[in-house]
Amino acid sequence: MTISIDPKTFLLSKQLPNLSYSATTHRFDETWEAPLSTLLGLGRAAGADFVEFFLERSNYISCLAEDDQITSISPRLSTGAGVRVFKGKADCYVSTNDLSFNGLKSALEKALGIMALHLPAPNSYVPEINLELLRDYATKKGKDNWLKECSSMREMGEVLLAANGKLKQTATHIQSRRAAYFRDWQEVLVASSDGTFARDIRLTQSVGYNLLCADGTNRSSIGQRVGDTSNPNFLTTWDYGATAEDVSQSAGKMLYADYVESGTYPIIMANQFGGVIFHEACGHLLETTQIERNTTPFAEMKGQKIAHESLTAWDEGLSGNAFGTIDMDDEGMPAQRTLLIENGILKNFIADRAGSIRTGHPRTGSGRRNSYAYAAASRMRNTYIAPGEHHVDELFNSIEKGIYCKKMGGGSVGATGQFNFAVDEAYLIENGKITKPLKGATLIGEAKEIMNKISMCSADLGLAAGFCGSVSGSIYVTVGQPHIKVDSITVGGR
Repeated sequence: MTISIDPKTFLLSKQLPNLSYSATTHRFDETWEAPLSTLLGLGRAAGADFVEFFLERSNYISCLAEDDQITSISPRLSTGAGVRVFKGKADCYVSTNDLSFNGLKSALEKALGIMALHLPAPNSYVPEINLELLRDYATKKGKDNWLKECSSMREMGEVLLAANGKLKQTATHIQSRRAAYFRDWQEVLVASSDGTFARDIRLTQSVGYNLLCADGTNRSSIGQRVGDTSNPNFLTTWDYGATAEDVSQSAGKMLYADYVESGTYPIIMANQFGGVIFHEACGHLLETTQIERNTTPFAEMKGQKIAHESLTAWDEGLSGNAFGTIDMDDEGMPAQRTLLIENGILKNFIADRAGSIRTGHPRTGSGRRNSYAYAAASRMRNTYIAPGEHHVDELFNSIEKGIYCKKMGGGSVGATGQFNFAVDEAYLIENGKITKPLKGATLIGEAKEIMNKISMCSADLGLAAGFCGSVSGSIYVTVGQPHIKVDSITVGGR
């Protein structure tokens, strides 16, 4: 005998093993309300303070062209769910690939057991949670057909091979050419015991070049990547010709550049991807996960000065098709703007639900995760230094001798903000003018110090696609800034 779920009927705990439901398997919609509300009620009846389910279907593919051949096409499909249980300030997370009622119930029971919570007695009532009407961002914003509208495998290969062909025409002394693309489609559903019931579809795409040039002992390596979150036709509209010319020009200049001399210099950092240092050296320190771990120097400094008065910074999920833009976070909270720093004063932290419970800072729509395999954590979205009042020329004219960091490379950041970042493309500044290319530069510093040395910001804010790894996996983010002047910083070189 099976018992169909009726949201208007009180259930007994002993009836749960015999329940069946008719939720759709090819999409997340209103039919998931009944089983999830029952399971959420079971978790609350067992003594949990809060229960959340996160359901996900994903369809990912990547394509790589090396020189004049497609060398890799990698598809990946996945479906799964995670359940998070809170008791006081403690929580646990269990994930599963089984989206049947019994599969989700089993995951819930494991999570409750970890928290030393027990299912109610057989004759106990299990109240269903009254979920809100489904907030369906996907249907409301016309996202349901996105996957069908994306580029085919054939189109991926054709575009990347044409792009590599253009790179061959524009660059010299080529050792290798690579063009890479990926498309990540994700459907998510969040249901939690506070009544949250929300669905979204995300479409994240990125394409770019890596060019390696060599002439004798001279080497240069330049990469450039762009990303998008809402345009199924993104790949076919990529202006790979303009990108090829930009990458080739940078690689050519760096091929014969002089090595930078180590020392302390004033620097100008370019807009767009230059914002990676703010993201890494400061942004992470404003996430509540860092407060919980006691690994941020800013934990008790809300309302205090932590940066130069010229600096204002935001984290938000609303900027058009930027790489970190989301309609809702992975806890079902709508996207919004969070003012992090205003005129040097720390205003807010980046908080997810767990971080808010444990630190007291309000949630900011920043609960994000790589997939259902991870619990959400406080993570950045589109994070950038706001535009200032200066013209770029004013920044250069203020420097007698310094370094212009046009393209940033990789780097590392210590637990409390110590950082070092390579500069892929740099130039010497003399008497306010760019005079010659430099290579081998590494920026070395500490977040607390560097933030107070950003004394001038121009008005030309630019954003760039990026990837961020942390406790909830790798996620898509935006970094950004206008051109900024740093009064002094240690530059490693020869």
